Amino acid sequence: MSDVVAVIGPGQIGQAIARRVGSGKRVLLADLRRESAQAAADVMADAGFDVSVATVDVASCASVEALVATATGLGSVTGLVHAAGVSPSQAPPATILQVDLYGVALVLEAFGAVIERGGSGVVIASQSGHRLPALSAEQNHALALTPVEDLLRLPFLQPDQVTDPLHAYQLSKRGNALRVQAEAVRWGRRGARINTISPGIIMTPLARDELTGPRGAGYRRMIEVSAAGRAGTPDEVAHVAALLMGPDGGFITGSDVLMDGGVTAAYWFGDLAPK
Repeated sequence: MSDVVAVIGPGQIGQAIARRVGSGKRVLLADLRRESAQAAADVMADAGFDVSVATVDVASCASVEALVATATGLGSVTGLVHAAGVSPSQAPPATILQVDLYGVALVLEAFGAVIERGGSGVVIASQSGHRLPALSAEQNHALALTPVEDLLRLPFLQPDQVTDPLHAYQLSKRGNALRVQAEAVRWGRRGARINTISPGIIMTPLARDELTGPRGAGYRRMIEVSAAGRAGTPDEVAHVAALLMGPDGGFITGSDVLMDGGVTAAYWFGDLAPK
């Protein structure tokens, strides 16, 4: 049977990772909009990749289970790339928590039940998770281990507690890293690995939405004062993903790789530090 790499969210970052880790494998590109997945598949197929497409709503248990069934029907699932999500400029807090927090937990649980020995995965989180003030030990534990269907019922995630889209996004991305750390234990029992990458500003359509949105000035300031002095590229994220998912990353699991050009460092200890 073929080795299958499932890529949820085949935008610029998802596609770049798929091209790095999908050679010689069956690549399944899944998106909420089938036309988006098909457009990415056409480009990859023209470059010689073996590609299939599917639709998925990561906030729907039935939809994610159907995607798992599609993936396992194609072969042995040896790779998972979760690059889907919505940004603070694209959705209200409840939707962000539903897609970026609950959706990731749901996907990790579902694919963690079928990932093959020697398999690996990456979840694209965000630098935003590193700028959220410290949570309590109880909150960290809850984000990591609360059963998926109870996750959005946590008291500190209720609408009266999370009123700002950025706060919802930061909580979601912090939750992604915590959830992956916990899931790494379960994936490890199957002989598989899972990690997160927390990129900074990567030049994608989503990033352009942010740079031209209501928080655009703040994002441009981040780039200006960062050590790198520029935004990142999807290929740079893909380089890190290829390391984490490949044999050279065989000793890395349950980890989060922050790659933001130094923005978080500037936020806590430099020119972006809160006054």
